[in-house]
Amino acid sequence: MSSEPSPLRPGTLYLVATPIGNLEDITLRALRVLEECDRIAAEDTRRTGQLLKHFEIKKPQFSYFQHNEAKRSQEIVQYLQNEETIALVTDAGTPGISDPGERVVREVVQAGLRVESIPGPCALISALTTSGLPTGEIHFVGFLPNKSGQRRKRLESLRHVPGTWVFYESPYRIQKLLADVAELYPGAMVAVSRELTKKFEETIRGSAAEVVEAFEGRSAKGEFVVCVWKHT
Repeated sequence: MSSEPSPLRPGTLYLVATPIGNLEDITLRALRVLEECDRIAAEDTRRTGQLLKHFEIKKPQFSYFQHNEAKRSQEIVQYLQNEETIALVTDAGTPGISDPGERVVREVVQAGLRVESIPGPCALISALTTSGLPTGEIHFVGFLPNKSGQRRKRLESLRHVPGTWVFYESPYRIQKLLADVAELYPGAMVAVSRELTKKFEETIRGSAAEVVEAFEGRSAKGEFVVCVWKHT
């Protein structure tokens, strides 16, 4: 284990994980990379601007998101070929995990350039490790389709996939997802986490039916991570 910070290497893309709720979760290494890089590629420059302001970091930013990722990927490759260092961040969590970044990384790698991870907060890991469900084998699905028929079809396709399944879901569809899980896999154990690392963090655990019942009559707020273990 080394305590000596390594200087940033020219021509490197740094994937910097940022807090998913609690600002104290940012790492010392992440702060140093954000301070020392040449520029920051941000999913939303306004959101990242707030983070930088909080930690008194001033650095040029440019945006990259789903609809401009192809163009920005080429620009990032050019910056790196000019020996610059780029920190890539999303609104929250680890870049590339149900957030933009995957395409950028692929094109940087294909160009023969260097990519380095600056690990930190990730909703997937936070929810999984506190779920109480088996973690030896997992299957990360991310967001399911919006339409009911397509969502159920995707859930049914997991029937023979072993381990704990992990989904991301919005407050607008969480109850529909839980109802589908309870209907398709009535024997499954479920853990639903929301507001991770924030003041009102909460995890509801139980059978699929019990979790559905727990959500009846309550308003769903925040982003959700759903862990499902179909043990039979």
